[in-house]
Amino acid sequence: MDKQTVLYETHKSMGGKMVPFGGWAMPLHYGSQLEEHHQVRRDAGMFDVSHMTVVDLEGVQVKPYLRRLLANDVEKLKSAGKALYSCMLNEQGGVVDDLIVYHMSDTWFRMVVNAGTTEKDLAWLERQAEGFDVSITPRRDLAMIAVQGPNARDKALPLMSESLQQAGVALKPFSAVMDGDWFVARTGYTGEDGFEIMVPGDQVESFWRQLNDAGVAPCGLGARDTLRLEAGMNLYGIDMDEEASPLESGLGWTVAWEPEERNFVGRSALEVQRGDPNKQRFVGLVLTGRGVLRNHLKLFDGDEPIGEITSGGFAPTLERSIAFARVKSGIGESCEVEMRGKRVPAQVVKPPFVRQGKSQLT
Repeated sequence: MDKQTVLYETHKSMGGKMVPFGGWAMPLHYGSQLEEHHQVRRDAGMFDVSHMTVVDLEGVQVKPYLRRLLANDVEKLKSAGKALYSCMLNEQGGVVDDLIVYHMSDTWFRMVVNAGTTEKDLAWLERQAEGFDVSITPRRDLAMIAVQGPNARDKALPLMSESLQQAGVALKPFSAVMDGDWFVARTGYTGEDGFEIMVPGDQVESFWRQLNDAGVAPCGLGARDTLRLEAGMNLYGIDMDEEASPLESGLGWTVAWEPEERNFVGRSALEVQRGDPNKQRFVGLVLTGRGVLRNHLKLFDGDEPIGEITSGGFAPTLERSIAFARVKSGIGESCEVEMRGKRVPAQVVKPPFVRQGKSQLT
Protein backbone atom coordinates (compact mmCIF):
# COMPACT_ATOMS: atom_id res chain seq x y z
CA MET A 1 0.00 0.00 0.00
CA ASP A 2 1.27 3.45 -0.89
CA LYS A 3 2.32 5.73 1.95
CA GLN A 4 0.34 8.89 2.61
CA THR A 5 1.57 12.37 3.49
CA VAL A 6 -0.16 14.20 6.34
CA LEU A 7 -2.07 16.18 3.68
CA TYR A 8 -3.58 13.08 2.04
CA GLU A 9 -7.13 13.62 3.32
CA THR A 10 -6.84 17.35 2.59
CA HIS A 11 -5.96 16.60 -1.03
CA LYS A 12 -8.98 14.32 -1.36
CA SER A 13 -11.29 16.90 0.20
CA MET A 14 -10.06 19.50 -2.31
CA GLY A 15 -10.69 17.23 -5.31
CA GLY A 16 -7.19 15.84 -5.79
CA LYS A 17 -6.96 12.82 -8.10
CA MET A 18 -4.65 10.52 -6.14
CA VAL A 19 -2.12 8.29 -7.92
CA PRO A 20 0.90 6.21 -6.83
CA PHE A 21 4.28 7.97 -7.11
CA GLY A 22 7.59 6.79 -5.64
CA GLY A 23 5.75 4.59 -3.13
CA TRP A 24 3.39 7.40 -2.09
CA ALA A 25 -0.21 8.31 -2.88
CA MET A 26 0.04 11.82 -4.35
CA PRO A 27 -2.32 14.20 -6.20
CA LEU A 28 -1.92 14.12 -9.98
CA HIS A 29 -4.14 17.17 -10.37
CA TYR A 30 -7.18 18.88 -8.82
CA GLY A 31 -9.24 19.04 -11.99
CA SER A 32 -7.00 20.49 -14.69
CA GLN A 33 -3.27 19.86 -15.03
CA LEU A 34 -3.13 22.55 -17.72
CA GLU A 35 -4.72 25.22 -15.52
CA GLU A 36 -2.39 24.34 -12.66
CA HIS A 37 0.63 24.69 -14.94
CA HIS A 38 -0.46 28.14 -16.11
CA GLN A 39 -1.34 29.15 -12.53
CA VAL A 40 2.29 28.61 -11.49
CA ARG A 41 3.70 30.38 -14.56
CA ARG A 42 1.36 33.39 -14.19
CA ASP A 43 0.53 33.70 -10.48
CA ALA A 44 1.18 31.20 -7.67
CA GLY A 45 0.62 27.52 -7.01
CA MET A 46 1.55 25.10 -4.24
CA PHE A 47 2.70 21.50 -4.19
CA ASP A 48 2.76 18.98 -1.37
CA VAL A 49 6.35 17.71 -1.42
CA SER A 50 6.19 16.04 1.99
CA HIS A 51 6.97 12.70 0.34
CA MET A 52 10.55 13.89 -0.04
CA THR A 53 12.81 13.26 2.95
CA VAL A 54 14.60 15.86 5.06
CA VAL A 55 17.82 14.53 6.62
CA ASP A 56 19.86 16.34 9.26
CA LEU A 57 23.59 15.60 9.23
CA GLU A 58 25.46 16.67 12.36
CA GLY A 59 28.89 16.27 13.90
CA VAL A 60 32.37 17.75 14.03
CA GLN A 61 33.32 15.89 10.83
CA VAL A 62 30.17 16.60 8.84
CA LYS A 63 31.91 18.92 6.36
CA PRO A 64 34.74 16.50 5.42
CA TYR A 65 32.12 13.75 5.24
CA LEU A 66 30.03 15.72 2.73
CA ARG A 67 33.11 16.75 0.75
CA ARG A 68 33.78 13.03 0.29
CA LEU A 69 30.13 12.08 -0.30
CA LEU A 70 29.02 14.67 -2.87
CA ALA A 71 30.29 15.53 -6.37
CA ASN A 72 29.71 19.22 -5.69
CA ASP A 73 31.73 20.84 -2.89
CA VAL A 74 30.05 22.10 0.30
CA GLU A 75 33.18 24.15 0.93
CA LYS A 76 31.50 26.68 -1.40
CA LEU A 77 28.88 27.33 1.31
CA LYS A 78 30.38 30.06 3.46
CA SER A 79 27.35 31.36 5.38
CA ALA A 80 24.46 29.83 7.33
CA GLY A 81 21.45 28.95 5.20
CA LYS A 82 23.26 28.77 1.85
CA ALA A 83 22.23 25.84 -0.36
CA LEU A 84 23.94 23.66 -2.94
CA TYR A 85 22.55 21.29 -5.57
CA SER A 86 24.60 18.14 -6.04
CA CYS A 87 24.62 14.56 -7.18
CA MET A 88 25.61 11.75 -4.84
CA LEU A 89 27.56 9.19 -6.89
CA ASN A 90 28.54 5.55 -6.68
CA GLU A 91 32.10 4.41 -7.36
CA GLN A 92 31.30 3.96 -11.07
CA GLY A 93 30.22 7.60 -11.37
CA GLY A 94 26.50 6.77 -11.62
CA VAL A 95 23.99 8.93 -9.77
CA VAL A 96 22.72 7.43 -6.50
CA ASP A 97 20.47 10.49 -6.11
CA ASP A 98 20.35 14.22 -6.77
CA LEU A 99 19.65 16.48 -3.81
CA ILE A 100 19.90 19.89 -2.18
CA VAL A 101 22.10 20.38 0.90
CA TYR A 102 21.91 23.41 3.21
CA HIS A 103 24.76 24.68 5.38
CA MET A 104 23.24 25.50 8.77
CA SER A 105 26.50 25.61 10.75
CA ASP A 106 29.95 24.05 10.61
CA THR A 107 28.55 21.04 12.47
CA TRP A 108 25.05 20.87 10.95
CA PHE A 109 23.94 20.44 7.35
CA ARG A 110 20.40 19.69 6.16
CA MET A 111 19.71 17.59 3.08
CA VAL A 112 16.55 16.92 1.04
CA VAL A 113 16.48 13.66 -0.94
CA ASN A 114 13.98 12.12 -3.34
CA ALA A 115 10.98 10.11 -2.17
CA GLY A 116 11.51 6.93 -4.18
CA THR A 117 15.19 6.70 -3.21
CA THR A 118 14.90 7.51 0.50
CA GLU A 119 15.68 4.10 1.98
CA LYS A 120 18.49 3.48 -0.50
CA ASP A 121 19.89 6.95 0.22
CA LEU A 122 19.79 6.53 3.99
CA ALA A 123 21.63 3.21 3.70
CA TRP A 124 24.23 4.84 1.43
CA LEU A 125 24.66 7.79 3.80
CA GLU A 126 25.27 5.43 6.71
CA ARG A 127 27.68 3.30 4.71
CA GLN A 128 29.73 6.30 3.61
CA ALA A 129 29.75 7.67 7.18
CA GLU A 130 32.03 4.88 8.41
CA GLY A 131 35.11 6.52 9.87
CA PHE A 132 33.47 9.94 10.25
CA ASP A 133 32.05 11.45 13.46
CA VAL A 134 28.61 12.18 11.96
CA SER A 135 25.02 11.51 13.00
CA ILE A 136 22.32 11.01 10.33
CA THR A 137 18.73 11.83 11.33
CA PRO A 138 15.75 11.57 8.94
CA ARG A 139 13.26 14.29 9.96
CA ARG A 140 10.04 12.41 9.35
CA ASP A 141 8.28 14.86 11.69
CA LEU A 142 8.51 17.59 9.04
CA ALA A 143 6.18 18.19 6.10
CA MET A 144 7.08 20.36 3.12
CA ILE A 145 5.14 22.66 0.78
CA ALA A 146 6.58 24.25 -2.37
CA VAL A 147 4.96 27.62 -3.19
CA GLN A 148 5.96 28.62 -6.72
CA GLY A 149 5.21 31.38 -9.21
CA PRO A 150 5.82 35.10 -9.83
CA ASN A 151 3.48 36.03 -6.94
CA ALA A 152 4.41 33.11 -4.66
CA ARG A 153 6.61 34.98 -2.21
CA ASP A 154 4.21 37.92 -1.84
CA LYS A 155 1.30 35.57 -1.08
CA ALA A 156 3.18 33.20 1.25
CA LEU A 157 5.19 35.61 3.39
CA PRO A 158 2.25 37.30 5.21
CA LEU A 159 1.21 33.87 6.53
CA MET A 160 4.51 33.33 8.36
CA SER A 161 5.96 34.58 11.62
CA GLU A 162 7.20 38.16 11.83
CA SER A 163 10.85 37.06 11.87
CA LEU A 164 10.35 34.86 8.78
CA GLN A 165 8.57 37.71 7.01
CA GLN A 166 11.46 40.08 7.69
CA ALA A 167 14.11 37.56 6.67
CA GLY A 168 12.09 36.27 3.71
CA VAL A 169 11.86 39.64 2.00
CA ALA A 170 15.64 39.80 1.59
CA LEU A 171 16.24 36.06 1.19
CA LYS A 172 18.40 35.36 -1.84
CA PRO A 173 17.94 32.42 -4.23
CA PHE A 174 19.38 29.14 -2.94
CA SER A 175 19.33 30.37 0.63
CA ALA A 176 17.22 29.42 3.65
CA VAL A 177 16.16 30.89 6.99
CA MET A 178 14.66 29.29 10.11
CA ASP A 179 12.32 30.25 12.93
CA GLY A 180 11.90 27.43 15.40
CA ASP A 181 10.96 24.32 13.41
CA TRP A 182 9.89 26.36 10.36
CA PHE A 183 12.45 26.34 7.56
CA VAL A 184 11.97 28.52 4.49
CA ALA A 185 14.21 28.09 1.42
CA ARG A 186 14.13 30.14 -1.76
CA THR A 187 14.38 27.09 -3.99
CA GLY A 188 12.05 25.19 -6.29
CA TYR A 189 11.52 22.79 -9.17
CA THR A 190 9.51 24.88 -11.63
CA GLY A 191 11.78 27.58 -13.06
CA GLU A 192 9.77 30.19 -11.16
CA ASP A 193 10.53 32.12 -8.00
CA GLY A 194 9.15 30.91 -4.70
CA PHE A 195 9.80 28.99 -1.51
CA GLU A 196 10.11 25.42 -0.32
CA ILE A 197 8.82 25.50 3.25
CA MET A 198 9.39 22.81 5.88
CA VAL A 199 6.73 22.82 8.59
CA PRO A 200 6.01 20.52 11.57
CA GLY A 201 3.57 17.88 10.40
CA ASP A 202 0.86 18.92 12.87
CA GLN A 203 0.86 22.49 11.48
CA VAL A 204 0.97 21.84 7.74
CA GLU A 205 -2.77 21.40 7.04
CA SER A 206 -3.59 24.77 8.57
CA PHE A 207 -0.80 26.41 6.55
CA TRP A 208 -1.94 24.70 3.32
CA ARG A 209 -5.49 25.98 3.78
CA GLN A 210 -4.25 29.49 4.61
CA LEU A 211 -2.25 29.49 1.40
CA ASN A 212 -5.30 28.36 -0.53
CA ASP A 213 -7.39 31.17 1.01
CA ALA A 214 -4.65 33.62 -0.03
CA GLY A 215 -5.05 32.60 -3.68
CA VAL A 216 -2.28 30.01 -3.94
CA ALA A 217 -3.83 27.18 -5.96
CA PRO A 218 -3.13 23.52 -5.10
CA CYS A 219 -1.24 21.78 -7.90
CA GLY A 220 -0.39 18.16 -8.58
CA LEU A 221 2.34 15.96 -10.02
CA GLY A 222 1.21 16.52 -13.60
CA ALA A 223 1.87 20.25 -13.56
CA ARG A 224 5.05 19.75 -11.55
CA ASP A 225 6.40 17.51 -14.31
CA THR A 226 5.60 19.85 -17.22
CA LEU A 227 6.95 22.83 -15.27
CA ARG A 228 10.26 21.15 -14.42
CA LEU A 229 10.65 19.86 -18.00
CA GLU A 230 10.17 23.36 -19.41
CA ALA A 231 12.65 24.66 -16.82
CA GLY A 232 15.32 22.16 -17.88
CA MET A 233 15.36 20.28 -14.58
CA ASN A 234 16.15 16.56 -14.47
CA LEU A 235 13.98 13.92 -12.84
CA TYR A 236 15.83 11.18 -10.97
CA GLY A 237 15.24 7.68 -12.32
CA ILE A 238 14.22 9.07 -15.71
CA ASP A 239 16.94 11.50 -16.82
CA MET A 240 19.71 10.03 -14.68
CA ASP A 241 20.22 7.00 -12.46
CA GLU A 242 22.94 4.73 -11.15
CA GLU A 243 23.91 3.77 -14.72
CA ALA A 244 24.27 7.35 -16.02
CA SER A 245 26.82 9.87 -14.77
CA PRO A 246 26.28 13.63 -14.34
CA LEU A 247 28.47 14.17 -17.42
CA GLU A 248 25.97 12.19 -19.52
CA SER A 249 22.96 13.83 -17.90
CA GLY A 250 23.48 17.54 -18.45
CA LEU A 251 24.77 17.91 -14.90
CA GLY A 252 28.47 18.42 -15.49
CA TRP A 253 28.08 21.89 -13.97
CA THR A 254 27.33 20.29 -10.60
CA VAL A 255 30.71 18.54 -10.40
CA ALA A 256 33.38 20.52 -8.51
CA TRP A 257 36.71 19.42 -9.98
CA GLU A 258 38.76 21.82 -7.88
CA PRO A 259 40.59 21.31 -5.62
CA GLU A 260 42.14 18.32 -7.38
CA GLU A 261 42.97 16.59 -4.10
CA ARG A 262 39.30 16.31 -3.05
CA ASN A 263 38.64 12.62 -3.75
CA PHE A 264 34.84 12.44 -3.77
CA VAL A 265 33.09 9.13 -4.36
CA GLY A 266 33.02 8.41 -8.10
CA ARG A 267 35.69 10.95 -9.01
CA SER A 268 38.11 8.51 -10.62
CA ALA A 269 35.38 7.14 -12.90
CA LEU A 270 34.31 10.65 -13.88
CA GLU A 271 37.90 11.64 -14.63
CA VAL A 272 38.11 8.85 -17.21
CA GLN A 273 34.78 9.79 -18.75
CA ARG A 274 35.63 13.49 -18.69
CA GLY A 275 38.42 12.92 -21.20
CA ASP A 276 36.37 10.71 -23.52
CA PRO A 277 35.39 12.64 -26.67
CA ASN A 278 32.81 9.96 -27.49
CA LYS A 279 30.85 10.17 -24.24
CA GLN A 280 27.12 10.65 -24.66
CA ARG A 281 25.59 14.12 -24.58
CA PHE A 282 22.41 15.32 -22.92
CA VAL A 283 20.38 17.70 -25.10
CA GLY A 284 17.00 19.33 -25.44
CA LEU A 285 14.64 18.65 -28.33
CA VAL A 286 11.78 20.67 -29.80
CA LEU A 287 9.48 18.77 -32.14
CA THR A 288 9.10 20.57 -35.47
CA GLY A 289 6.73 18.00 -36.93
CA ARG A 290 3.38 16.76 -35.64
CA GLY A 291 2.97 14.67 -32.49
CA VAL A 292 4.10 14.56 -28.87
CA LEU A 293 7.57 13.55 -27.69
CA ARG A 294 7.44 10.72 -25.14
CA ASN A 295 9.94 8.97 -22.89
CA HIS A 296 12.10 6.29 -24.58
CA LEU A 297 11.31 7.21 -28.19
CA LYS A 298 14.31 6.42 -30.43
CA LEU A 299 16.30 9.09 -32.25
CA PHE A 300 17.96 8.86 -35.65
CA ASP A 301 20.34 10.76 -37.90
CA GLY A 302 19.38 9.35 -41.27
CA ASP A 303 19.48 5.59 -40.78
CA GLU A 304 21.85 5.77 -37.81
CA PRO A 305 20.40 5.32 -34.30
CA ILE A 306 21.85 8.11 -32.15
CA GLY A 307 20.02 7.89 -28.80
CA GLU A 308 16.66 8.13 -27.12
CA ILE A 309 14.41 10.51 -25.23
CA THR A 310 14.61 10.37 -21.45
CA SER A 311 11.79 12.86 -20.60
CA GLY A 312 9.30 14.21 -23.10
CA GLY A 313 5.90 15.83 -23.28
CA PHE A 314 3.79 18.80 -24.30
CA ALA A 315 4.98 22.18 -23.00
CA PRO A 316 1.89 24.29 -22.18
CA THR A 317 3.84 27.56 -21.97
CA LEU A 318 5.32 27.06 -25.43
CA GLU A 319 2.41 25.12 -26.93
CA ARG A 320 4.99 22.78 -28.42
CA SER A 321 6.34 19.32 -27.68
CA ILE A 322 9.76 19.20 -25.97
CA ALA A 323 12.10 16.60 -24.51
CA PHE A 324 15.44 15.75 -22.97
CA ALA A 325 17.53 13.12 -24.75
CA ARG A 326 20.76 11.21 -24.23
CA VAL A 327 22.53 11.00 -27.59
CA LYS A 328 25.80 10.25 -29.37
CA SER A 329 28.41 12.99 -29.14
CA GLY A 330 28.34 13.92 -32.83
CA ILE A 331 24.70 14.99 -33.01
CA GLY A 332 24.02 18.04 -35.15
CA GLU A 333 21.36 20.74 -34.95
CA SER A 334 18.49 18.41 -35.85
CA CYS A 335 17.47 14.75 -35.76
CA GLU A 336 14.45 12.54 -36.34
CA VAL A 337 12.23 10.88 -33.76
CA GLU A 338 10.64 7.52 -34.50
CA MET A 339 6.93 7.80 -33.65
CA ARG A 340 4.50 5.01 -34.53
CA GLY A 341 6.72 3.74 -37.31
CA LYS A 342 7.33 7.16 -38.83
CA ARG A 343 10.25 9.59 -38.57
CA VAL A 344 9.36 13.09 -37.37
CA PRO A 345 11.87 16.00 -37.41
CA ALA A 346 13.09 17.68 -34.22
CA GLN A 347 15.40 20.59 -33.45
CA VAL A 348 18.31 20.07 -31.04
CA VAL A 349 18.50 22.87 -28.41
CA LYS A 350 20.16 23.61 -25.11
CA PRO A 351 17.80 23.56 -22.07
CA PRO A 352 16.13 25.32 -20.36
CA PHE A 353 13.15 25.88 -22.60
CA VAL A 354 11.39 28.36 -20.26
CA ARG A 355 12.64 30.63 -17.47
CA GLN A 356 10.34 32.80 -15.32
CA GLY A 357 7.47 32.32 -17.75
CA LYS A 358 9.45 33.33 -20.84
CA SER A 359 10.51 31.15 -23.77
CA GLN A 360 14.25 30.58 -24.06
CA LEU A 361 13.99 29.27 -27.60
CA THR A 362 15.61 31.38 -30.31
